Amino acid sequence: MSRSFSKQEMELVRQLQADIPLSPEPFAEIAAAVGMTVEEVLGKVREWTADGTIRRFGAMVRHQKLGYKANAMSAWDVPDERAEAVGETLAAAAEVSHCYQRPRADGWPYNLFAMIHGASPEECHRVADRLAAVVGISDYRLLFSTREFKKVSMSYFME
Repeated sequence: MSRSFSKQEMELVRQLQADIPLSPEPFAEIAAAVGMTVEEVLGKVREWTADGTIRRFGAMVRHQKLGYKANAMSAWDVPDERAEAVGETLAAAAEVSHCYQRPRADGWPYNLFAMIHGASPEECHRVADRLAAVVGISDYRLLFSTREFKKVSMSYFME
């Protein structure tokens, strides 16, 4: 879909792709910066989300700055009929930032994945052990991050 944006809409895009202001009313600050009301800003975000202009709107947490020095992608072999319930339980854990289901691959029996963050690898292991006991699944592996390659979003209408 090709569309054109007004100057005000381009500025709104620039504001929305930047860090959201850390304030009690972040959208009021964004609205003031682009000369719109909060209702107009939120309406435009809803419109762009509905028509696919915005595919995803979310926060990116820099876990290292919060004291989480270890990251482990946990891979779980979960019976398919339990995947949704187990996934919801894993995703609800405070130490888990994201959880998703994938098809099993040849030679790789795991179908559910959850990123665990901890202060150390040992803490990640403790979290995984606790979660395994809660969900009743003992077949899992932890794959630790060794290097982060990219953590930036696309930028549009930059001068």
